[in-house]
Amino acid sequence: MTHEDAGHYAKKHQDKKIDETISTALKNKSKNEKITCAAVHAVAEKLGILPREAGVQADLLELRLTKCSLGLFGYEPQWNILQKDLTISEELDNAINNAAAEDKKITCSACWKIAEELKIKKTDVASACEKKGLKIKQCQLGAF
Repeated sequence: MTHEDAGHYAKKHQDKKIDETISTALKNKSKNEKITCAAVHAVAEKLGILPREAGVQADLLELRLTKCSLGLFGYEPQWNILQKDLTISEELDNAINNAAAEDKKITCSACWKIAEELKIKKTDVASACEKKGLKIKQCQLGAF
């Protein structure tokens, strides 16, 4: 969704209904109608649901996602926190190349997996992808 769609996230899910258990947990983690990516993931893990399901509920509640775990959006005053001058190790480069699709795209979950396997920050993986000209797609929460 774009900045123009702010406050209209529920439109993406006209066939869905608010789940009281999930929505209560999300509301408890939100502040000023905003919720961090990490908080939505934590709610999903605690409730034993997929992050996407928690993301849908956040949309239905019109909660704005902030502080993307990959550093792609939701940071103030700049929009993202990617490192333009990151040095990409050979190990990271190979992992990204193996996970990327032919269309020069890589999934959010693949980036998370690479970070976990290499024991590095998720933002480092995203920064490397950006530097390599790869677009990150399929947000686990449904933001992009």
